Order: sequence, then structure tokens, then C-alpha cells
Amino acid sequence: MGKASDWLREERRKVLGDWAAFCLACGAAQRWFEEFEAELPAVCPACGGELLHRCPACNAPFSSAFAVECEECNAPLRDAELFGVKIRRA
Repeated sequence: MGKASDWLREERRKVLGDWAAFCLACGAAQRWFEEFEAELPAVCPACGGELLHRCPACNAPFSSAFAVECEECNAPLRDAELFGVKIRRA
């Protein structure tokens, strides 16, 4: 990707949050800043499912709400499909 897309990505993160969290049950997602990590709910506000915000294997945060594997250790985070639809394009 070009420099313009990198700039835009960084600007979005400054406003919306550096990292992503998502519900393993319903797929609801939210962005978060590291300094407010303690305020993240343990369960999804929409359905009560588990809200994942760090890799269970290496504890790394992830930058995409569409992550299916950890960017650091490649451990699986969730199934690649939700409600019969692929989360990420091939």
C-alpha cells in the first residue's frame, strides 16, 4: 500500500483507537486505546458473548476487527466464517 493509505490508517487509529476487539459469538466489534484497556467489557454488550481483544496464545493486541489469526504468532483467533459468510476475502 502507498504512503497515503498508511497516513489514513494512522489518522483513523488516532481517532477511533489503536486496537480492535470483537465478539466471538456475534461479531460485534469496537476499537480501543491501550490506556483505556481496563475499561473494555469482558463480554459483548450486544449478545453477552466473549469479547476478544488480545491473542490468547501470545497476548498481542490486534489492529483489525476482521482478524482471524494473530498478526504476531499466527495463532487462530476465531473461525474464518461468521453466520456462513467469510470474514476475510482470499
